[in-house]
Amino acid sequence: MNDKLHEECGVFGIYDSEDRDVSKDIYYGLIALQHRGQESAGISVSNTRGPMGNVITHKGMGLVSEVITKDILSSLKGNIGVGHVRYSTSGGSTPENAQPIAMNYIKGSLALVHNGNITNAQELKEEQMHRGQAHYTTSDSEILAYEIISERVNSSSIEEAVKKATVKFKGGYACIIMSPRKLVAVRDPLGIKPLVMGRRNGAYIFASESSAITTVGGELLRDVKPGEIITVTPKGLVSDELLCANKKAHCIFEYIYFARDDSIIDGIEVREARRKAGIALARLDKVDADIVCGVPDSGLAAAEGYAKQSGLPFAIAFHKNSYIGRSFIKPTGEERRAAVHMKLSVLKSVVKNKRIVLIDDSIVRGTTMRQIIEILREAGASEVHVRISSPPFLYPCFYGTDVPSSGQLIASEHSTEEIRETIGADSLEYLRLEDFNIMVGDLPLCKACFNNDYPV
Repeated sequence: MNDKLHEECGVFGIYDSEDRDVSKDIYYGLIALQHRGQESAGISVSNTRGPMGNVITHKGMGLVSEVITKDILSSLKGNIGVGHVRYSTSGGSTPENAQPIAMNYIKGSLALVHNGNITNAQELKEEQMHRGQAHYTTSDSEILAYEIISERVNSSSIEEAVKKATVKFKGGYACIIMSPRKLVAVRDPLGIKPLVMGRRNGAYIFASESSAITTVGGELLRDVKPGEIITVTPKGLVSDELLCANKKAHCIFEYIYFARDDSIIDGIEVREARRKAGIALARLDKVDADIVCGVPDSGLAAAEGYAKQSGLPFAIAFHKNSYIGRSFIKPTGEERRAAVHMKLSVLKSVVKNKRIVLIDDSIVRGTTMRQIIEILREAGASEVHVRISSPPFLYPCFYGTDVPSSGQLIASEHSTEEIRETIGADSLEYLRLEDFNIMVGDLPLCKACFNNDYPV
């Protein structure tokens, strides 16, 4: 497990009513969502004016730019399509689990992209096996696709099948389903997983984050409502809110870490939420320090907020190399340490002989923070006071984040003082649960990984 939490994936879908090819839009949309998953990527497209069942798919292991080459992109012709980037939580990191999930069935074909986890996936799989389906499924995304196909046989449309299937799903999910003629977007009734809608000329666009919509020149219209099913056809857009409910539980970690700074999710500007978290941290106590620094990337906005509230100078202490692979895939501790050094280099002139308030978004195992503090001290920092813009992680997440057990969370077995000693900080404080109101106002939240209160 990495010393950072990871989202499972990012989804993107587009329907261009003016028959323009959309594969390049999907490609650039996925590039904008690459931070949500770096294990695999894929695109499916169809031409709504072409032969029925003409769904073309290409997917594979690696980054978007590695999987979708120029030649492949030029072969993906169609005015409707979906795309996906994946970080595995349910199902292993294998080519078989790359998305989109593309399937043919008696009434046609579909391609599905999915973000999240279905908590009753095993129950659904057993029912499917009883029906003679899904014998070899390895991910809940494939189980979703089989469930929709099963309902499609006795439904008049793909959107009706999606609606019937969605009633059975439990957990957090955002899905975009493409048939050869339609695009269907659906979000879980609690709104745990984000899904936004935009428009550009004659095209409707759906994505995990608004940054992907603006990247392709689109305008953000609104969030897909929790429980809403939106269908785009040659006749236009239709919204079905029958599954919408009053209870909501949006994932707080989108604002703490997952989403890009420039995204807007459920009406909240992500960067502003992080800046407010830093303000809340600065109000907890007064640190006798010289500068405030943030760990790139999501710690920077919180550090700016902390600096503003505390009156201490904000400083950039690190240069981040964005082209180094993730440190957790290195097999030994020594190699992980080397990877941290390659990812983050300290600007010695900034930190030498300085008492530093260091802001980061979370501590999972503590190993990366310990290494960051070590390289700061090696560069001459005299003191390092760590402030974390989230409460301590204590419980696993079952909705699409890789926190599989409390035993892998340092805060679940150690006090704040013990963690401080482990990471080598001069002091350590976390954001309080009640300070989430400062970050996102009265937005209803899922905080289960902090307080063990699971919404479903």
